[in-house]
Amino acid sequence: MANNKERDYWLDSMLKIANPILFHLKDRSLKKEMSIEMREGTNREQFSHLEGLARLLVGVAPWLEQVCETSEEEALRVKYAELAREAIDAGTDPQSPDYMNFSDDIQPIVDTAFLAHALLRAPIELWEKLDARVKCNVIVAFKSTRTKKPVFSNWLLFSAIIEAFLYKAGEEDWDPMRIDYAFKQFEQWYVGDGVYSDGPEYHHDYYNSFVIHPMLVDLVETVGHEYRDWEGIKGSIVKRSQRFAAIQERTISPEGTFPPVGRSLAYRCGVFQSLAQHALRGDLPSGLPPAQVRSALSAVMKRTLEAPGTFTESGWLTIGFCGHQPGIGEVYISTGSVYLCAAAFLPLGLPASDPFWTDPPMEWTAKRAWSGQEIPLDHAH
Repeated sequence: MANNKERDYWLDSMLKIANPILFHLKDRSLKKEMSIEMREGTNREQFSHLEGLARLLVGVAPWLEQVCETSEEEALRVKYAELAREAIDAGTDPQSPDYMNFSDDIQPIVDTAFLAHALLRAPIELWEKLDARVKCNVIVAFKSTRTKKPVFSNWLLFSAIIEAFLYKAGEEDWDPMRIDYAFKQFEQWYVGDGVYSDGPEYHHDYYNSFVIHPMLVDLVETVGHEYRDWEGIKGSIVKRSQRFAAIQERTISPEGTFPPVGRSLAYRCGVFQSLAQHALRGDLPSGLPPAQVRSALSAVMKRTLEAPGTFTESGWLTIGFCGHQPGIGEVYISTGSVYLCAAAFLPLGLPASDPFWTDPPMEWTAKRAWSGQEIPLDHAH
């Protein structure tokens, strides 16, 4: 019973985050009603709506795709899947008041990629069930990003995953070069022990989880079979990502906190997308039980989403790491950006009967370590 309540807590938390974006897009009133917070002197309003939708859906998608085992949750899933499809329609229809920016400046490359990643994570609910008209609008929007050059960093994966989606959608002009470039370059940028450099210089931040591992894994799963050399790197991509997930679990303190290191801390619990993804995939590293990961992630969610000031009175997320801390918002951060916290909810795509949800709660590594209990040795990959 306790575990069902824990799943309910995750689901309630995710839908609380989702509601303002999805319901306003259903009414095509997002641009009118969305309260956009950003650093003084910046102008991010033209990007924030696509950011919010894409980053929200990249986390919600696995739950939308999985038929639920209880009638109550299934009714919710069906309702929100329809809302999500209506939201995609509203954002990609050139006649919609909520039509989003897919081509002006370079930022849309980023969030078109998150939307593409969401469609790969829910290919039936977020793609196959779209009307032909909406599918056409999505393809046109995605291809419009090709006129811009990505930054020489994790952005290479953004261009690559857009092409991977176009491949999955059956577009004959999908570009393997953009994907190959990302694979080859990240092989050059592998630092060791499950960690990649984000560009030519190493940055100690959470971009290995925000972008690099999750997109590399889903890229190679989607298109790896197309070329022998891509298939050949699949094993190492997954094993490196599993090692990084193991490291992530060990960074969660006994109190459910984690180090505020690096940029983009306003993505809150989205920091743990990589760990959450391996829970969803059912391939967590050896010695890391699913219930242990669930317990650790639940503690993180409570610390990052229940802090006073996390939401505005009208339900929008604020900029902050623990509550409302606008000073940590970089020049590229606005209200829509922070919806990447939804990536922590990926395991909701597992059935309620999965051991991730049904096994009894477990203390995570740091909680055991700091209470004097035995913990497994840690070894580099």
